[in-house]
Amino acid sequence: MQAPRRESYEAVVIGGGLIGLASAWRAAERGLSVLVLERSEQGAGASGVAAGMLAPVTEAEFGEEALLWLAVASRELWPGFAAELEARTGCSTSFRESGALVLASDPDDARELRRLHDFQRRLGLDSEWLSPRECRRLEPGLAPRVAGGVLAHSDAQADPAAVTQALVAAFEGAGGELVSGAAVEAIETASGRVIGVRLAGGARVRAGRVVLAAGAWSAALDPAGQGPPVRPVKGQILELRVRHGMNEPVERIVRSPRCYLVPRGDGRLVLGATVEEQGFDTALTAGGVRQLLEAAWELVPEIEELVIAHARVGLRPGSPDNAPLIGPGAVEGLIWASGHHRNGVLLAPITARAVAALLTGEPLPDELLPFSPRRFERVPA
Repeated sequence: MQAPRRESYEAVVIGGGLIGLASAWRAAERGLSVLVLERSEQGAGASGVAAGMLAPVTEAEFGEEALLWLAVASRELWPGFAAELEARTGCSTSFRESGALVLASDPDDARELRRLHDFQRRLGLDSEWLSPRECRRLEPGLAPRVAGGVLAHSDAQADPAAVTQALVAAFEGAGGELVSGAAVEAIETASGRVIGVRLAGGARVRAGRVVLAAGAWSAALDPAGQGPPVRPVKGQILELRVRHGMNEPVERIVRSPRCYLVPRGDGRLVLGATVEEQGFDTALTAGGVRQLLEAAWELVPEIEELVIAHARVGLRPGSPDNAPLIGPGAVEGLIWASGHHRNGVLLAPITARAVAALLTGEPLPDELLPFSPRRFERVPA
C-alpha cells in the first residue's frame, strides 16, 4: 500500500467503488481535499461484478415506491453524468439508451407480469405490453415459448468497469487522492465526532468528515457500534462472448424473473445474477452457473452457442428494506453512502450529489430524507 500523501484531509471516503468514487469526485470538484481509501482495487467489490443496468422501470417492485422515484430521479441524471465524465476524461462510460424488455416464459409468468405492468402504468411509468409476436419482432432470437413481455423504453445501461475508470480519472483530475490496498481498521472519534481513520498496521489519517461507502463491509466500521445492518447479498454473474462471425443474440436488455441479459454492443453479453443469502461467501458454484444458463436459454436458445469468457461473484450491500443508506450517521462528521443492493450503478449520480452537498455543510436533500441511515437507529429501552 502506498501511504497517503498528507496527514489530514477535509474528507476521507472509505470505499473505491462507484458510489465512493462518484461521491469523492463531486466533493473534490467543490474544492475539498478528499482521500479515497480502497481495501483492494478500485471497483473490485460489487461495482466490479455489476451488470450496469439503469433500469428503474423494470426494477420496480410492489411496495417500494419511494425507492422507485429515487431511481427514476437518478436515471434522469445519467445522460448528463456520463457526458460530463467523458468530456472531462476522454474515457468512455459505454452509456447506452438501449431500452429493456421483460419477458414471461410461460402463462404463469405472464399473469404476474401483467400485474407488474398494471402497477407500472398506475404510477405513470413508460412501459408497453407486447404480445409474443411483438416481442419476437423486436428480438428475433427469442424462444418461441415466450408468452409476452413489457417494453421499458427509457431503461438504459452503462459499463461499470468503464465508469470506474472514468471516475478515477475525473477524481484525480479534480485534485483527489486514491490509495488502493488500504484496509481501514476503524473510524476514530473524539468528543462525539469523527476525527479520522486508523488503517490496518496502525497508521492514522485525520479528517473532519468520513464517508462510509464500503459496501457490504460498511456496518462493521460504524463507530457508534449500532449502525444500520448492512449485509452481503451474494451474486454470481457470467460474461459471455459471441463466436467469430456471430451477431449478439439480443439488442436491448432482456430479462425474466430469473435472469437478465445485458448486451454490451461489442460482442459481450452479461448474464446475471443470482441472489443468495450466503454471508461473505464468494465461491463460484456449479449450481449458480447452471441456474443462470438455464434461465437464459429459456429466453434466448442461441445462448448455448456463446463462449463463457468470465464468471465472477460479488457481494451486494443489502439493507433490511432494500433501500440505500444515504445521509448523516449517529456520530457527527460521519456520512453513510451504502446499502444500494442491486441499484448501486443506477443511484451513483444522485448519491454523489447528496454526499457532496453534505460534505460542504448543506442539508440532506428532501428527496433523500426517506433513505437516511438514522431510520434504523435503535430506540433506547
